[in-house]
Amino acid sequence: MKGFINFLALVSMFALAACAPKGAWTDAEIATISADAPLRVLTIYDKSDSIMLRIPSAILEPELIRSDIFEDLKAKLLATVTDPSQDGVGIAGPQVGILRRVIAVQRFDKEGEPFEVYPNVFVTSTRGEKSPGPEGCLSIPGWRGDVLRYRDIDIEYTSPKTLKDTAERVQGFSAVIFQHECDHLDGVLYIDKTVEGTLRPSE
Repeated sequence: MKGFINFLALVSMFALAACAPKGAWTDAEIATISADAPLRVLTIYDKSDSIMLRIPSAILEPELIRSDIFEDLKAKLLATVTDPSQDGVGIAGPQVGILRRVIAVQRFDKEGEPFEVYPNVFVTSTRGEKSPGPEGCLSIPGWRGDVLRYRDIDIEYTSPKTLKDTAERVQGFSAVIFQHECDHLDGVLYIDKTVEGTLRPSE
């Protein structure tokens, strides 16, 4: 696993110079989103996947959020993260090969613990101290590690309904998920932040 971490650190230097797609949906994105659900989840065990996972994602313009393709992407993200083969609590666009700033998160802080989709999401402020907790990742199957995260944050995102910037306070485990998924949008993986000595095979 240490070899993979060193490899990813090297890849990230090149990935930062790459450009995520801008403007209209690309043909490759449309083909990916049009595929049957669940979508294929990229993993660090594939070299080309690893490179894509290290590229920062592009902002979604309003016309893209209003598009039928975005509606299809929302549905496919939710179908993928909730599929029994994955059974996750969050997923980011880059994990399915879409380098756009969009995530799906399970809101354990809301009644019914619904999954919700957030385009153009950022963590804008934090409160309190970081505390450690175990994390895994659909893109790094077979491993877990402890990561220091805030439990009280503010997020901002573009409302899919109004297309207006929207701010929200998130607490508890849902705040941890948002931080993990927003890291994906910046080309960062949880293994970059694990507390030393805690990376271990998952049970």
